[in-house]
Amino acid sequence: MNAQGNVVPPCVEHQLELARPAPPLLSTGAWFKNTVCLAQGNQAWVSHTVGDLFQAEACLAHEATARELLRALDAMGKKPVAIAHDLHPDLHSTHFAVQLAAEFGIEPIGVQHHHAHIAAVAAEHGISGPVLGLALDGVGLGTDGQAWGGELLRVDGARFERLGHLRPLALPGGDRAARDPWRMAAAVLFDLGRGEEIATRFADQAGAGIVATMLSKGLNSPRTSSMGRAFDAAAGLLGICPKMEFEAQAAIALEQNATAYIEAHGWPAPLEGGWHIGANGELDLLPLLGALSSEPDTAYGAALFHATLVAALLHWVTRAAEATGIERLACGGGCFFNKLLRAGLADKVPATGLELLLPRRLMPGDTAISLGQAWVAIHHLEQ
Repeated sequence: MNAQGNVVPPCVEHQLELARPAPPLLSTGAWFKNTVCLAQGNQAWVSHTVGDLFQAEACLAHEATARELLRALDAMGKKPVAIAHDLHPDLHSTHFAVQLAAEFGIEPIGVQHHHAHIAAVAAEHGISGPVLGLALDGVGLGTDGQAWGGELLRVDGARFERLGHLRPLALPGGDRAARDPWRMAAAVLFDLGRGEEIATRFADQAGAGIVATMLSKGLNSPRTSSMGRAFDAAAGLLGICPKMEFEAQAAIALEQNATAYIEAHGWPAPLEGGWHIGANGELDLLPLLGALSSEPDTAYGAALFHATLVAALLHWVTRAAEATGIERLACGGGCFFNKLLRAGLADKVPATGLELLLPRRLMPGDTAISLGQAWVAIHHLEQ
């Protein structure tokens, strides 16, 4: 039982105080490491992680957890007035949210994935006003139907604006490229005009020649602004992790190599000219990735990637702050599990005059999505 006299269900892992009162509502999260959130009054209850929703057991656990929270709400004598969910129409969490909304005869509220990441941080810090948001992760469906993942946003409650994004990279083989960093490295080489190197550079990888052809003909190679895939590309170019056996293996290996170098030698200087920012706010890291393609020292290359990425992100957000007048920067998404990225920004951002907001009790990844969806839905219902 909590301070309000309500019995907290066993499925709840986090109880958070909300800075503004919430009508009773449920949010169903997204896909990876999913959670469910119940908001009511000044409380948000976030469930334990039910798992990744491509597994039948996780889908069943997801549904059971949602209904357990709804029973707790019913015990308070209340019914939900809205159900929030991810924009992706094919996710189990979206299907189930729409089903629940129909059962209760209430509104389903779709929330863009990266909007939810930043909203979760805003909710933790009790901020309803506008913030700049760096949402850096593997993938989330954008409002344009494309795969986003390296986003600079202006978030203000129920509204958000995409101020910029990472220069998109091709995914040769679609989702297969998210498991094979050498494919992301091949995509970089192609964009650098060096597609003829792919078959020989990755001759030990089955299908290297086919990937080169796919890229040249634009076959099964959708593009994504994902920062996670940029980490994969860096690892693939340095030869650190050509193929992954578990989620984020390449990014973890890249961070480990960089950490070893930094502990021995300190942070290297960022690569001069290592990035460009286009007029449309697009952050282009191709110069940095091109430099890594010929770097023989993998530890130095990994450290250079991190140092240059921090400098590029700092340049990106300070430009946006000057243009918008917003003085708070919220950071969310799975890339912020990276300790070097967090430490680099925490060290550099204060000198810009921006207030840096990082996740506190919840993780930066998708376990926080349900809280962010709830925070957006609260503001949506106030409109």
